Amino acid sequence: MLTGKVIRFDEARGYGFVAPDTGSEDVFLHVNDLSFDKRLLTPGTRVQFVAEEGQRGLKASRVQIVDQPLPAPRVTSHSHDDGGSDDGMCDIMSHSELTSEVTEALLAAVPTLTAQQIVQVRRSMISLATDHGWVEG
Repeated sequence: MLTGKVIRFDEARGYGFVAPDTGSEDVFLHVNDLSFDKRLLTPGTRVQFVAEEGQRGLKASRVQIVDQPLPAPRVTSHSHDDGGSDDGMCDIMSHSELTSEVTEALLAAVPTLTAQQIVQVRRSMISLATDHGWVEG
């Protein structure tokens, strides 16, 4: 069995992705392969699973929760108006933050994308972001 962290799980759609601890490609996760309440699958939840080849790429089966993440501290964003000047600075995201954001954007824009397509597009975008220093190494 493999272990990994849930990157994203959409309760309404009944699917998401888990990032294996081995660093290999993210694995599709479907509600039909759960034997527990789907609401427990929040980003950061550690799970144990078997990766099987599905119709559209790797799919997790026999999923079990290993550990729940601690609640994230509330972060307050402070904006300021400095007369519109742009100093060229931007927020640098972590690899996992960008992965989650890109997954959300892809699913919102094109809900019919397959897991394999999402992984391919995401991999390309993260590579680009890494090359430009937009994500933490």
